[in-house]
Order: sequence, then structure tokens, then C-alpha cells
Amino acid sequence: MMNPVAGKTRLHVVDALRGFALVSIMLLHNLEHFDVYFLPPHLPEWLLSLDKKIWDSLFFLFAGKSYGIFALLFGLTFYIQLNSRMEKGEDFRGRFAWRLVLLLFFGAINSMFYQGDILTIYALVGFLIIPLAKLSDRALLYIAIILLLQPLEWWNVIHGLQLDPGVKLSDPASWTYFGRMDEYIKGSSFLATVKGNLLNGKLACVFWSWENGRFFHILSLFIFGMLTGRKKLFADSPENKRFWTKTLMVSAISFAVLYVVKENAASFIKSEAVLRPFTTIETSWTNISFMTVLIAGFYLLYQTAALHRALDVFSAIGRMSLSNYILQSVLGSTLYYGFGFALYQYTGATFSLVIGILLAILLGILSTYWAKGHKRGPLEELWFRATWFDKKK
Repeated sequence: MMNPVAGKTRLHVVDALRGFALVSIMLLHNLEHFDVYFLPPHLPEWLLSLDKKIWDSLFFLFAGKSYGIFALLFGLTFYIQLNSRMEKGEDFRGRFAWRLVLLLFFGAINSMFYQGDILTIYALVGFLIIPLAKLSDRALLYIAIILLLQPLEWWNVIHGLQLDPGVKLSDPASWTYFGRMDEYIKGSSFLATVKGNLLNGKLACVFWSWENGRFFHILSLFIFGMLTGRKKLFADSPENKRFWTKTLMVSAISFAVLYVVKENAASFIKSEAVLRPFTTIETSWTNISFMTVLIAGFYLLYQTAALHRALDVFSAIGRMSLSNYILQSVLGSTLYYGFGFALYQYTGATFSLVIGILLAILLGILSTYWAKGHKRGPLEELWFRATWFDKKK
């Protein structure tokens, strides 16, 4: 969630892609009532039907994909900052480690309002890319692919094959913590909500991310992001257009095959001990393949005269991604949680989507207005100043 600048040439397509990812995440958060899963009673059948179509469509398009776009761009930005300082004869790795400490602080603030915060996880996993920064492209590619393959889950598959097919697994650890959410999220006490989010909710998020292979894929995408930076794949060039066109075709075909396997896995794998880790592997691969479709498609459309201006509306939001990510958590929790307006009781997916779109428009207006008089967003400026506190930059 850092803004990439290469020399004096800003990668505007990256700003727009980051803004697009942020908006799509915010729409999903609104559908989920920011983790308050509740279906309002007495909704008419036609609205329930529309709610289901909206829910299924948006989760098909963005769930498990948008966070991946952020992870890829996180790695890209790390490379750009590292390379920029290297050209000046400086080693940025220590400074980047301090930036991650600061990001943990921002993540803790965000977690007070929304327990599903991703900043803290990005910050913790981010420390692992620091020792990898000087490795060769080939070494980085091998490491990224190994992580992408989900080695731990394959070990669980092998272990599951040795068990009786009828064995029943215990519930994932995250379920216990998620089951306690209603005690504080639906309550009227803001302080109880903050305490619950920081303690119980944070554990729920970490366990869920581990159980679903997110840590392996986040690190893998960080590395792939570094490689896209080294290869300058987001620059506007004929070679990159050909690369992303081929990537779009391959990832679309891969997604189609993987999606069919995902939808039918339960019919040919009868052992729960095998099915659960296999589903984690297959779902993560399916999401990554469709994420690549979104990235490649966005890049190619952004370069066209017809859609460049339309997609560039996301740029202002993307340039202030840290500020906007935390702001949407504050606004969302206030709208849906018990300490605020408790709209979770009244809004299904359709109305929540409308609210999400209105919030996205609001963020776009605020970001555009702020950008006219400031180089960075408010939290981005704070992050920048705290990063370079010992220098006059």
C-alpha cells in the first residue's frame, strides 16, 4: 500500500490498479457488513433473490483476488524504493524494516475498527522479503513458485491419504474466535468493540489466514511483485502489451480449468482429511489465476484510448491507499456495527452494495480534492515523515 515512483515517472496504471483493488475490497466488506454476517428478516423474495445474485457475483469476481493485487503491488513498491535508493548509493533495507514497524502501528489502528485488517499481516510477512532483495531473478522465481504451490498443504494431503477416509477433522481454530464476534460487534459499546477486535478478532484473522494458505501466497506475491518491478512490466510499451496479452490468455484458460476442478473436487475426493487441504490449494490457485486475469485485463484496458480516462478515476484513490483503507474501516464499522448505526440489521447485499458504491464515490471525491493541494495522502505523509525522521527529505 505504498505509492510507487520510479525516478520522475510515476506508474499511473499502478495507482489506478491499486485504487480499483481498494474499491473492490470495500464493496465486499460492505456486503459482509464488515464481518457482521446477518440476514435481515422479512425481506421480500425478489430482494432475497437479487441479494444472492449480487453476493455470488461480487465474491466470484473479487474474493481472494483483490487482496492479492495489493500484495503484488506491495512487492513492486518495495523494489522501486529499494532500487531508487540504490541508485543514490544507499541501502534501503533497514529503512524498509522501519517502515514495516510503522505499518504495524497503522494496522493496529485499523484493527481497532475492523478485525479483518490486512496491514498487520502484510507488515509481518514483509520482513521476509528483506533478506531476499539481492537474490537473482531466477532464485526469486523458484522461491515464489514453491510458495505458490502451497507446500504445507501438500504435506497435509499426503498425511490425509494415510488416514481412514471416514475420519472426521476438528473444526478450524479460527471458527472458535469468529464465533465470539457477535458478543462485541453487535453491542453498543465502542470500547468493547475495540477490545474484541484487537484481541479475539485479530487472532481470528491470523488463524483464518494461516488455515487458508494466505501467508504462503502473500509472500509469493510480494516476490512476484518485486520481479514485475525488475522487469518493468507495468511500463507502457509494446513489449509489455504483448506480455500482458499472453498472460491474460494463459491465466484465463488456467482459471477455467481450475474452477471446474474446484467445483467438482468433493465428488471425487471422499476423505475430509484430503479434501480440506486440497481445497485450500485449489482455491488459492483458482483465485491467483483470476487475479492475474484482472491485472492483465486492467493493464491492457488502461492503455486504450477508449477506457483510459474511465479507469484513471481510480488513481486518486490508489495514491492514498493507506489513508483510504483505514478510512473505509472507520466509516464501515460506524455504519454497520452496534456502536454506530447498526445497519447490519436492515441491509441485505443489494442495499449494502449501494452503500459501498456511495462510499467509493465519497473516497474518490475526497482523494481528488486532497491531491490538488498535497503530494501525499494524510497518513501517507505521516508514514513518509516517520520513515525519514532523521533526514531532511
